[in-house]
This record gives sequence, structure tokens and C-alpha cells, in this order.
Amino acid sequence: MRNVVDKPIINDPFEEPTQHYAFGEGGPELVEGRRPAGYYYNPRTAARAGALAAEEFVGLDLANHIRTLVGEWRNAGYPSVTRVTRELLEYWNRPATERERRLFFCQREAAETVIWLVEVAGDRGRALGVPPDEPLEEGYRALTRYACKMATGSGKTVVMAMLVAWSVLNKVFNRQDRRFSDAVLIVCPNLTIKERLQVLLPSDDNNYYEHFDLVPRSYLEALGKGRYLVTNWHIFLRDDDTDKRGVVKRGRESDRAFVNRVLKGLGRKENILVVNDEAHHAYRPAPPPEDKQEKLPKMTAAERKEVEQEERTATVWVGGLDAINAERGVNHCLDFSATPYYLKGDRREGKPLPWVVSDFGLVDAIESGLVKIPRIPVADDSGDPIPRYFHVWPWIMERLHASERRTRARGAKPEAVLREVEGALATLASSWKELFEKWRKDEFPVPPALIVVCDNTKLSEAIAEHIKSGKILAELADEDGYQPTVRIDTRLLDEAEKVVEGESRQDRAERLRKVVSTVGKVGEPGEQVRCVVSVGMLNEGWDAHNVTHILGIRAFASQLLCEQVVGRGLRRTNYDEVGDPDAVEYVDVYGIPFQVIPVAGGRGDVKPPPPSTLVRALPDRANLTIEFPRVEGYIYDVRRFVKADVNALPELVVEPSREPTEVIVTGVAGTREGSAGLLSPGTSGDHDRDEFHEAQRLQRTLFEIAAAITANLSEETRRFLFPQVLRIVEEYVAKKVRVKGDVPLEELALRRYSQDVIDRLCAAIEPDTEAGETPVLPRIERFRPRGSTGEVMFRTVRPCAETAKSHVSHVVLDNVKWERSAAFKLERMPEVVSYVKNEGLDFYIPYEYQGVTHNYKPDFVIRYRHGDEEISVVMEVKGFETEQDRAKETGARRWERAINHHGGFGRWRFVVCRDPATLAKILEMTPES
Repeated sequence: MRNVVDKPIINDPFEEPTQHYAFGEGGPELVEGRRPAGYYYNPRTAARAGALAAEEFVGLDLANHIRTLVGEWRNAGYPSVTRVTRELLEYWNRPATERERRLFFCQREAAETVIWLVEVAGDRGRALGVPPDEPLEEGYRALTRYACKMATGSGKTVVMAMLVAWSVLNKVFNRQDRRFSDAVLIVCPNLTIKERLQVLLPSDDNNYYEHFDLVPRSYLEALGKGRYLVTNWHIFLRDDDTDKRGVVKRGRESDRAFVNRVLKGLGRKENILVVNDEAHHAYRPAPPPEDKQEKLPKMTAAERKEVEQEERTATVWVGGLDAINAERGVNHCLDFSATPYYLKGDRREGKPLPWVVSDFGLVDAIESGLVKIPRIPVADDSGDPIPRYFHVWPWIMERLHASERRTRARGAKPEAVLREVEGALATLASSWKELFEKWRKDEFPVPPALIVVCDNTKLSEAIAEHIKSGKILAELADEDGYQPTVRIDTRLLDEAEKVVEGESRQDRAERLRKVVSTVGKVGEPGEQVRCVVSVGMLNEGWDAHNVTHILGIRAFASQLLCEQVVGRGLRRTNYDEVGDPDAVEYVDVYGIPFQVIPVAGGRGDVKPPPPSTLVRALPDRANLTIEFPRVEGYIYDVRRFVKADVNALPELVVEPSREPTEVIVTGVAGTREGSAGLLSPGTSGDHDRDEFHEAQRLQRTLFEIAAAITANLSEETRRFLFPQVLRIVEEYVAKKVRVKGDVPLEELALRRYSQDVIDRLCAAIEPDTEAGETPVLPRIERFRPRGSTGEVMFRTVRPCAETAKSHVSHVVLDNVKWERSAAFKLERMPEVVSYVKNEGLDFYIPYEYQGVTHNYKPDFVIRYRHGDEEISVVMEVKGFETEQDRAKETGARRWERAINHHGGFGRWRFVVCRDPATLAKILEMTPES
């Protein structure tokens, strides 16, 4: 097998991919760099030497170009965006220590791409090559569409939620900005997906904004001010009584009446944001060729019917969007699909929608560990060069008698196919039973699921009856009313899926749909389903996480079809351990001939998800609420006098461990194993920085530091302040800069040290209020001036300790020993009114390090009673170690001074606790510290 690799997962799921497998005739080759955006295509005109022989990789030039531009924008710190957008981008990019479940790189990149196109590229989008979706009918305007190609299981619903929040929050806080919308229409192909997408409604109990921590909790109220409508495309069918009997006829529904009916849930909102899920169904069918018979004879009657249905879906879907655009205006259409290609029957079949702007495909998802790893047969004892169960269908067709084979007029004889495939089915089912027993022993709440994908309905009936009868495994057989094996009747399923609210449903069809759509979901009708037999592939939106085995009993003419079928089984059982190299999950696949997807041949187990704790604000403890200000910067109005408490600042250590000061070099002669050393042959020599130190005298460096600190002031003010700043710099260097060994102070000229001094003193220097200057004041966030413990609600798998004196139910323990000890002390101190661990609070303190503004997240916030006064204390546990940590302390001291000068948030203090045993003493000293 040319695509079998020992190590399929080669990239960090939370960072941009750095390597990929290239698939050639000689087998997979690990290549440095990211895989270009693209797809595999099998031209209709290509001659075939065998299945999939003509597959070609075609690059998505537009997506690749935009990917480069978005990467440059990301590395530059997201310039040219609104404040709300910047806050969201920073929130989504928080590290593992500050997010319970980090967002995957592919999720962040897809959202960034759309944001960049709207806020940064703007009108340049079309100049970059993003084509408009031009209507075929006169009187309508082009739609602006951006398609994100994301593999099944990589979290595209989360990206939808990210972009919905981005648009709505920006619009709520700036009503005049028409780039954004607070009216969101979400369209999908069927009722199953419609039910699943309810998580995009902020009012839903399981909404993704909270579940995945996509917005600060203080933004949830603003998010609720948007208008949202989730529907399936069938609502776009026009009312038309032209052909009905009766005296009074209204005819075909007008655009205005249609839009008012469809958008009833959005009121009279205009400038709509449209989100199309499974957007490969929403396209404009190409005009048919002049001689339509050139194509249609190549299809069976069933295939032709399928094509006609797809064209009808596409026409109704996009036609509805055209009418909405004409009547209310569509701001943008955001299209999401794992396979955004034109579908069967279209002359562009297999080619991507032209407005694909972002690509993270199945191969990328596998290489990043975001989905299960497919395992395929790589050898058997048949003696055949290719294992028989690798591609089952052609092997079966070769063994059937001519009278049993599939033709254009009929399908293959079901009984004959069952006869030939029974061995593969029994082997795969035996593997399923091994895992079934293991899961049952481990007390998994649901069983693993086996999927059998058949060529046609009659074959699926034969396969399902054979399994249900117990002739494969007793565990899959019907017994006493319990049906562990379910066959999907496509006609009844389609009838249930297209139901519009208010219409009647066939009970049997609805029961079937409900069972199939809830496979593997605890407490739902499909919870205990063990085997699903289907025709073709299961409907989009089928997101069972417990699929572990797949058998394909049909022809696979392209890698696209392989990807679509296997995608139904790639969702991981446990997403909490993504990124853990020991938490790899597998799905065993027979009969689906991957050629350009990395697969494995080893064994792997599916582990149960770790237990989680719900951390939330408790309503009955509202009296313990803690509020805090949200500071985004500082306001200075210095005229003539400044000061700084140098004694309160942390030390700066100049030492070789940060920057070597002496290097020994030697010439190399001959060869040797390992790296060169002091005993290497050749002439040795010493390198140092003496000449640099001679050129960069200490006094010159101190002048340059002072000049950098005062550079942002007016020239007139600078004249008065420079001498004062210089004296503060000299005092700091004399008192707080410590050198180790024989390192001279002239090392301060190196930017890594001088910038630390600049950052530290910029945070410490403030107006001299005793000389009549206005004190430094905090710049409070405009839209979220205050935060509160009442906004805390999230789940975590990290260790937790229950609380009694906190508004929040638990303390999340990042440093178990230190933080548990601190929490224990706080619970027992009578002076502590309440406290909270700073987790899920969205409380940060801005600080500068190496010339860049960062956000520092302290450990605890405490309400402390000192005599008759109650003060608020921000506490860091364990203290500061690195230079960046010391910069955090300096920033926190400035925050403390600014908030107390403001006076509108009570009295605050910042303390550092390096030993929980001294915590009571530290808090008692707080007012005088």
C-alpha cells in the first residue's frame, strides 16, 4: 500500500502544520513545510488503468495566496481590525494554561481568513480573485460568498459560532458599520443538521459560545441582542397554487411575500449574514450541454434521479438566497463544507466552488490528530499482491457470474454479493466484537458502532437481514424488541428530513431519523445502536463519535467519494486529549481504497473521555460576588514632574545564562563523531565582547534608555522630564541591576537588557502628584467596564477543589500543591469575605515586555476585611522567576496605583505569596504595603 505510514500524526493540532506526507508512486515521503491547499481530481477524459489511477492533485491557487497573506497579518499582530475583533482574536489564541479546551489551528485560521477578507482586504477581495456568485436570472444581485473547506471532525460548527459572534458583537457595539450583521440566517440541508445547529443560538442550553468558551462571558448579554434563525433549505420552496383547483388563486409567491415568510424569525432586519452548512448543495447548476444525451446514458436510472434531486436542491437553495439579497440584502454568505465541490451530474463535477478561500482537508486533519486514523488491510494470507479486503467491490465483481453482476440496467444480485462479502463482514465484525467487549469492561456508556455502506437499497436489505438474523454475531442480532442493527431506508429518511415545521410527519420515518441521528448519544433513541447499514453514504450532519469499523460494499471511483464515506466515521470519541501522542484513535476500514490519505496498520485503543467538573457561579452565594475593573491601558497627563518608587521594583539580573559573554572556537581537522569540544584538533581561540563594551559606554546606554522612555512625549515636555527620567534610570541601575561573575554593566547596551529596563520603568514612572501633577489613571474598557464572578461557567478536566467562601463552586488547581494550600488558608481566615481563583473570569492586567503589550493573569482575587474597611486583593501565588514574570509584577503594581487613583472601584492591592504559610501575614500587611 503506497499510503501506509508508521506515524500518521506528524503535526501539533494547535499550531500551523510544519510538515506533510507527499504521496508518489514510490510511497509516502515526509516533506518539510505545509501541504499546499488543493484537492484530488479525476478528469472525465482520463483513461483508467485501474481504480483511482488518474487521480491528480490540483492546487487551490486562491486559497494558497490568501493563506500567505493571512499568515503575514497574523504574525504582524492582527493590525487594522476593530477593538472587538482584536479582543476575540486574542481570546481565541489564549494558551493551554488559560483555556480549558484550546481551539485547533484550523479553526482559528478559517475564522481569521474570513475576518481578514472583511476587515482588512475589504474591496480588494475581488481583486485578489474571489469571484462573486452571479445570478442566472435578471433582476438579482451577485452574492459575496466565502467558502471554508474543513475536514469532517475538525470542528467547523465551532468556526461558525466564532464568526457569528464576531459579526454580531461588532454590530452591537458599532451600529453604523455595515461590514457586520446582527441578523444571522443559518441554512442547512436537512432536519438532522438543523437540530444539531441549535447550538449556534445563544439561548440554547448547550450553545457553543459557552461550551467552547468562544466569547468572554461578559459579552454573552450583547451576543443575545442579535437575531438568529436556523432552518433547512426546504423552507425556500415557494408557495404556488397555480395548478391547484379552486376559484381563488394567488399564484406563485412573490419575492417580498417569500422573504417575509422565510425571515419571520429575524423580524424586519436587513443586511443579513448567511451561514450555509454543507454548502456544496448550494450552487447554481451549470447550463446543460446542447446534446444532453451525451452525459445521461452514462448513468443508471437511480443515478439520474439523484442528479435531478441535487439540481433541484441547489436551485431552490440559491434561488432563496437571491430573493433575500434582493429584498433585504445579504452581507456575506459564509459557506462551510468538508467537500465544497460540484456534485455528480454537473459538467464541473469534482471541481471546487470557485470562492474557496480556506482549506484544511482530511489529510491535514489526520496528520494533525484531529480525527481517527483510518486503518486498512495491508496484508492477508490469500497470496494476492493487494489484500482482498482493501478494495472489496472489484474483487467481488470478478468472482460473480455474468448473470449476477451489476449492469447499467440493474444492480448486482444481492444474494450473490452477500455470498462473496460475508468473509470480509465476518472478519470486521469479529474485530468489532473484541472492542465491544473491551468497552463494556471499561464501562463505556455506549457501544462501538459498525457501518456497512452498500451499493443499493436491495443489497442493503439483504445485508441488514443477514446481520439481524444473528448469522454474523449474536451481539448484532435482533432480540426481544431490541434492534442493535439499523438499516437506513433512504426514501423514508428523506421524507423525514425534508419536513418543514407545521407539516405532518410519518411516525415511522421520524422514528428512524431520530434513531439514526442520535447513534452513540447517551440518553437518546440511538444510544445503543451497534450497526448501521446504509445505501451510499450517511447524510451530512451524521456526527456519531463512536464509529470504529466501516465496510464499503460499492464502487469507489474517486478519492472524493472515499473521503465522503470514511468521513462519517472519523469523528473522535474523545476530543479532550487531542494533541496527546498516546491518545490516538483508529477506525478500521475495509473496502474503501484510499490512495492519498495516510493510514496505519497497527493496533490502537479508544480511551474513555476523562471525567470533567462543572465550575460555575452559585446563585445562592450571590453575597460572595467579586467585581473587578477591566483595564485596557493607562492615561498620563504629565507636565513637568515625574517620580518612581525604584525600591519597589524587581531586580534585573545580567548573567551569561541569558546571553553568553565568552565563546571558545576551534578549527576542525578530519572527521569526528558528535559535536566539537575543547579537545578538538586545530587552533583554538577566545571570543568576547570587549570591543562592544568599549564602544557602548554605560553612560551612553543610560542616556539612550532615558531617551526611549521620553520619546513619546511632546518635545516641550521632554525638555523638562528627560533629566528626571535619567536620574530614575541611574537610580534603578545602581540599586536594582545585579551582575553575575565578571560580566560588566556595559552589557546593558544589549537590547534584551535595555528593553527590560525601558519596560520596567515605563510601568513604574508616574506623575508626581505631590508636585501638583495629575495621577496616572486606568483606561477602562468602554463596553465591558466591570467583570464579575457571576459570569463564570465552564467545564474542566483539571483537578478541582470545592469551595465554601467563594461565589464560584470550585478552585481549578493548576499548581495542585501551592494553590490547594492557598485556597485552604483563604477558607479558614475570618478576615476573608470571599475569594475566587482567576479561571473563567476574563480578568487580565496589561503589561509590557520586550516592547510588546501582553496580558497577565494573576491567580486569585480576594475580598479582605481590614478593620472597618473592605479592600480587594489581587494575589499571585509562588512568585516570579523569569524576567518576563518580573515584568508582570511591575505591570501589576502600575495597575494597582492607577485603579486606586481612579477611586471608582474601591480600594485594591496587589500581593505576591511565595509561601502559603505566610499568607495571613501578607494579607494583614496589605494596607501598609
